[in-house]
Amino acid sequence: MAITINLYYTGTNGNARKFAEEMESSGTAAAIRAEEGNLRYEYFFPMNDSETVLLIDSWRDQTAIDNHHASAMMGNIAALREKYDLHMKVERYISDEQPTDESFIRK
Repeated sequence: MAITINLYYTGTNGNARKFAEEMESSGTAAAIRAEEGNLRYEYFFPMNDSETVLLIDSWRDQTAIDNHHASAMMGNIAALREKYDLHMKVERYISDEQPTDESFIRK
């Protein structure tokens, strides 16, 4: 099982992208990727919305997420969200561990 959180950060004047860039350049994103139980932490930019950034954040289980949320770096992340005046929309998915239909996937 894996838990994947899609976080949509939205701001103005390019602030969502600036936030993602600072998360990367400050080493915060790398530190999150190194946390126990983190499976994926990647930013994406929608082609039709220049003021939104999508973060795909996957974790082994709820305990790993809880440990991440209890970490000191969450204060840094919250401060950056405030700095860039971002608003968030969150989607949460739990993998079902079922095999995909390989005949529809082009590799």
